[in-house]
Amino acid sequence: MQKMRMSAALALALAAAPAAHAAGLDRCMDLPSHGAVRAALATAQAEANGGLGFHMWGTVVDRDGVVCVVAFTGGTRGDQWPGSRVISAQKANTANAFSLPGFALSTANLFSAVQPGQSLFGLQHSNPVDTRAAYGGSPNQYGTAADPMRGRRSGGVNVFGGGLGLYTPAGVLVGALGVSGDTSCADHVIAWKVRHALNLDNVPGGVNPPGNDNIIHDVTVDPATGHTTSAGGFGHPTCSEASTAIATALPASHPTGPTP
Repeated sequence: MQKMRMSAALALALAAAPAAHAAGLDRCMDLPSHGAVRAALATAQAEANGGLGFHMWGTVVDRDGVVCVVAFTGGTRGDQWPGSRVISAQKANTANAFSLPGFALSTANLFSAVQPGQSLFGLQHSNPVDTRAAYGGSPNQYGTAADPMRGRRSGGVNVFGGGLGLYTPAGVLVGALGVSGDTSCADHVIAWKVRHALNLDNVPGGVNPPGNDNIIHDVTVDPATGHTTSAGGFGHPTCSEASTAIATALPASHPTGPTP
């Protein structure tokens, strides 16, 4: 009898799963389509970004952390680092989870704050990835419009460049974008360009002194402890001179705010 009850409960749970999945996708209606994200990602990846020039993964989540889009720029899913698919989702989840309607925080802004002895140490171990959501389904669908992560909360926290909150032209926070596949600095640059192309970069403010969520390169190594330290508390290590120069120029080359 107990076994029968357990089987009935399992059957009910499995029957409810498709409905829950569909409800998750309903939240994605106001976010860019797979085609729009893939096109913007491919355009940004093809430009000079100060990195390795590798192909990229990109993930968009809604304000509840539900995955809406997973895309890649290469010809097949193996043209990008396979591990970067879930990392891109982590970055999107993180930027969404720690941005507010009036305050944007990029994953690049979190690097220094989570180091030993800093104010957010341990944050990177919170909100772990739901492996069933992240790795379920057929790998043949990874990065397509039918990626198995869509409609699910994959979770995860990532604390280096590539994750940005998404703000509509009206300034409404609607979710976040995560990009992965190159150096973390290039990931940030590409994410910034993609967000700009999607017209979802009406950033209300942030820890970067001009009042945005751009990457901050003010990290040095403390000779006494060997730990990295940031003058402003929200810095990110440099990856290359080229990526630093491109990132520094982003507010001018790809300014935040609604596109006319």
